[in-house]
Amino acid sequence: MGQAKTLTERELRRVLDFCALTRHAARNRAMVLLTFNAGLRISEVAALKYGDVVAADGTVKAEVQLAPEQVKGGHARAVFLNDRMRKELGSYIKSTKARAPERPLFSTQKRQGFTANTLCQHFFWMYRRAGIDGASSHSGRRTFITNLAAKGVGVRVLASLAGHQSIQTTMRYIDVNDDQKRKAVELVF
Repeated sequence: MGQAKTLTERELRRVLDFCALTRHAARNRAMVLLTFNAGLRISEVAALKYGDVVAADGTVKAEVQLAPEQVKGGHARAVFLNDRMRKELGSYIKSTKARAPERPLFSTQKRQGFTANTLCQHFFWMYRRAGIDGASSHSGRRTFITNLAAKGVGVRVLASLAGHQSIQTTMRYIDVNDDQKRKAVELVF
């Protein structure tokens, strides 16, 4: 199996439009956007607890601290949430009943937390039903890294944001397209 597909803005919009039609629209939208706007792995989304994201005063944190057991490789890391992502999570949280800090942020229909495998399958079916071929649960994360690289963010910053120990790993995430190449050659004097 090849690398996960990076999505265009139009394809992401299709996925979000599909999410709006689902029974758990706010939950599905928030989970998808965490992969695209914060670069979370699907296992990290599944491992999120209410207290990881929501401060004691009920506001959404700008910086989420993931514990070693929540992260691939067992290295704790910080995840930074931009204002748009915090607003999305705030909307989702308003749609849920108040929760204890140790409860999963995202629950299945049976009110249990997702496992990484269950959430991976959930994403597979959401993408498929939205008509996006080649997308997987890793597409959001790969798109996140690729988009930031295209905007000039350095590979060391990208590696840190992704929680990668090696910039070589991060470089494999970056996708290049013809439009980027056209813009690059225009920079030559």
